[in-house]
Amino acid sequence: MPDSSSTLDVSASLSRWLHMALVAWNVQGLGNNDTVRALKNLNLKYQPAIIFLSETKQRKRYLERVRRKIKMSNSFYVEPEGAAGGLALWWCDDARIIILHSNKNIIDTKISIKGEDVWFGSFVYGPPYDDEKLSFWEMLARRRVDRDSKWCVIEDLNVVASQDEKMGGALIDQTSAKWYLDFLDITNLLEIPMKGGMFTWSNKRSGEDVILEKLYRALATVEWSALFDKAIVLVEAAIASDHCPLVLCTDGLSRRSKREFKFESKWITEEECYNVVKEGWVSNTQRSNDKLFVGKLRRTKSRLIKWSREKFGKNRRTEEQLIH
Repeated sequence: MPDSSSTLDVSASLSRWLHMALVAWNVQGLGNNDTVRALKNLNLKYQPAIIFLSETKQRKRYLERVRRKIKMSNSFYVEPEGAAGGLALWWCDDARIIILHSNKNIIDTKISIKGEDVWFGSFVYGPPYDDEKLSFWEMLARRRVDRDSKWCVIEDLNVVASQDEKMGGALIDQTSAKWYLDFLDITNLLEIPMKGGMFTWSNKRSGEDVILEKLYRALATVEWSALFDKAIVLVEAAIASDHCPLVLCTDGLSRRSKREFKFESKWITEEECYNVVKEGWVSNTQRSNDKLFVGKLRRTKSRLIKWSREKFGKNRRTEEQLIH
C-alpha cells in the first residue's frame, strides 16, 4: 500500500515565500536509505530552519553523518533507550536555540529566528504506553506555568482526541482522550490549522483493514498565534514511515503558490490504489539514485491522477467528499 494518508497541496518552490518552516517527523528509525532520501527531499523542498525527528532509533554518531548530508548546522539529541525511541533536533544558523529541558519524550527550547521575537518551542514524542501517558500530560502542563506568553508544542502526541479523528479499527481510548482534552483546558492551547488531510498515521493496509488516525498536531498559545497569525501546518505524504511529516509554516502559504498534486487520504481504502502505485514505482531505468527516486514519484503521481479521474470523475462534490 502507499505510505500516505495525507493530501499534498503545495508547490515544490514554496520555500522561497515562507518566513520560517519547521519540519517534524516520526521517522520510525533513520537507519535506511529511503528514510534519509525522503528527509533530504523535505529539506530541499522547504529549506526549514528547524528539523525535529522522533523515534530515530539511532545513536548520535550516525545521526551526525545524516545531519551533515542535509547541511543543517546545529544539533541536539536524546539517545534512544536500547533499540527504541530517540529524538533529534537540528537547526540552521538563522535560528538561535537554547535547550531548556529534555527527556525521552520532549526537547524543550527557547527560540529566535534571525534575531526576531523569542518564543518557546516544545518538540514532543508522546509515550505510546498507557501507564506513562498521565504523567506525560502533567509534565507538559507544568511547562505552561513557566511561560504565559509565546509557546508552541509540535509533533507526535500519540493520542486520538475524538472518534472523528480515527477511521477503522477499534474505538478510541476515551481515558487518553480525556487526559489530552484536560491538558488543553489547563493550558489554553489552540490547535494550529492543518492543511493536507486530517490523518497523520496509517497502518498501510487497504479496504476493511485500513486504520487511519490523527496523532500529530501543533498547538500554540494565543500570544504565539498573534505573533504568527498566518501560521499553518502542512501534512506531507508519508514515505518510508507509517507517519506523515508535518511542516509548520509560520507565514502561511503564498497566494502565488501553485497547486501541483493532491494525495487523497481515502484513496488507500480502494484496493486498486495499491496496483496503481506499484505500476508507477516499478522502473528498470538505469539512473542515479536521486534521479531514479524523482522519476518514480513523477510516474506514480501521473498514474494516480489518471486513475482518480477515471474512478471518481471530475465532479467537485465527489472530490470534497473524498477529502472530508
